[in-house]
Amino acid sequence: MHFLAHKNLRITSQRQAIVDTVFGTDKHFTAEQLLEWSRQRDKSVSRATVYRTLPLLTESGLVREMDFGKDYKFYDPNYAEHPNHNHIICNDCEKIVEFESDKIEKLETEITRQLGFSIKTQRLQITGSCEELKKLGACKKKSGC
Repeated sequence: MHFLAHKNLRITSQRQAIVDTVFGTDKHFTAEQLLEWSRQRDKSVSRATVYRTLPLLTESGLVREMDFGKDYKFYDPNYAEHPNHNHIICNDCEKIVEFESDKIEKLETEITRQLGFSIKTQRLQITGSCEELKKLGACKKKSGC
């Protein structure tokens, strides 16, 4: 909550519920999912407060906004703990899986060194279909997203 105080913003019960919700999950989420989950903690949480708080969380570096080519953004609550992790996203059910790889990290270092750069941030995003689609011919989660 230091980032809110630094911006001279009041720590309201709504903001507290939103922040507690964000850092109480390890799942990626959309703004609408965050609204739903936050309202389970505090029924008074408004959509406007969620949409005003998310940019503060991303600006602070505690949460990462991710664009997967949808009409809405996803947010990564694990960004601060693991800033260099990568994502695989199912095109069908929007399942998001995080992974880290020493091989990828080594390759990134090698490429940036060859090209005369130093790594500041990196982002690898792979899209595909999850195993459920392969096994069943359709992802049963697709209609639920």
